[in-house]
Amino acid sequence: MTKNNLKLYQSDASPNSRRVRIYLAERGICLTTVPVDLGAKEQFSDAYAAVNARRVVPTLVLADGTSIGEVPAIFRYLDEAYPERPLGGATAKEKALVQMWERRMELEGFAAVMETVRNNARGLAGRALAGPHGYEQIPELVERGRLRVRDFQADLEARLAGSAFVAGDVFSTADITAGVALDFAAKALSTPIPDTHAATRRWYDAISARSSFAA
Repeated sequence: MTKNNLKLYQSDASPNSRRVRIYLAERGICLTTVPVDLGAKEQFSDAYAAVNARRVVPTLVLADGTSIGEVPAIFRYLDEAYPERPLGGATAKEKALVQMWERRMELEGFAAVMETVRNNARGLAGRALAGPHGYEQIPELVERGRLRVRDFQADLEARLAGSAFVAGDVFSTADITAGVALDFAAKALSTPIPDTHAATRRWYDAISARSSFAA
């Protein structure tokens, strides 16, 4: 389906942007994308600040100019605005469970990888936290972050040993967030899925084979 009245400001280098690209591919939603060059620090320009005052990507802009700038909020808007095949659950129970598991995947997995990367990467000196304000890196958080990532992998393995997908029996936004977090950890921290995590590997092979994950 084509929604030309929507614009997505995003970066190919942004894992958060990738979460939304995967969602859009899964739903078959085509919209206008506007690239934001993070390497050139375009997110800090006055023009982009007018789109998203937090100066982060992605941002979904509606036809009336409303900006929606957090990934879970973007997911929710698109699920409710175009409810044909929602990825956030169909019933009240399903919606609550998907939101619960997606938040866990974001806080325990995605955020753990982000904390480790941002406190370690030389190119992010003075930018340890995303957003409009500069914060110095804290080297001590790097080792703790690596431990958090390993704990996330172990907890995810335990969950998937008894569940086909993260939030239950069907693919959801929780799987998108978890999958992107694992890819982010493997690429940015050289911390792939452990060989002993058979349930995670089974799940990961299934979701990564979906055409949407090439987004």
